Amino acid sequence: MPRRTKSPVERVVAPEAATIFRRRLHRWFRAHSRDLPWRKTRDPYRILISELMLQQTQVSRVLDFYRRFLERFPDLPTLAKARPQRVMEAWEGLGYYARARNLHKLAIHVTTERDGVIPSEPATLRELPGVGAYTAGAVASFAYEKRAALVDTNVARVLHRVFAPELNPKSGAGLKRLWQIAEQLLPRTGRHTWTHNQALMELGALVCTARAPKCGACPVQRGCASVTRFAAHS
Repeated sequence: MPRRTKSPVERVVAPEAATIFRRRLHRWFRAHSRDLPWRKTRDPYRILISELMLQQTQVSRVLDFYRRFLERFPDLPTLAKARPQRVMEAWEGLGYYARARNLHKLAIHVTTERDGVIPSEPATLRELPGVGAYTAGAVASFAYEKRAALVDTNVARVLHRVFAPELNPKSGAGLKRLWQIAEQLLPRTGRHTWTHNQALMELGALVCTARAPKCGACPVQRGCASVTRFAAHS
């Protein structure tokens, strides 16, 4: 009999475990989420700005830059018409300046080639300059309330610790599996996916931190494989 080849989408998380995880996570988020300006809008332009700024940059630093940038470039056409130097000046101090260059290219492309409409589907978003898998999922989820997964550094850390501590999350195979887990945890609707993805990111930022995780305050501690693993070896 030929050996069965594992499907690339083979289930990693049991449906019951996923349901319990979502319930606890969402309840915690409703009680502890931060009041951030990009969570109050569904404007794809504003969400795209925030997501690009937040790449490798702390929220506390982004807040003022986000506000000032939008005062200067309030919409996509204004940004597209701006001189590259003006865009770079508005970005000065945030670092990783390729983000600003790609954002300007994206604005020009969308206004000239896509009738000024930022796409809503992750696959189409990934065709835009500077948009990778995470940013595509974030814009689709947070702007259009699509049922789209996303895995950034915070989300990867949470999923790795809770569901697959045996993985090497920095390897190609490990990251691929984390994306599979993220897909399997998604709620059924896009509206609930917005909350779910925000909550995953918030948990990684506030509780399941890289250096000093606050396991005692974690809403999903009881189902966390890393906690179980540590207890078994202590």
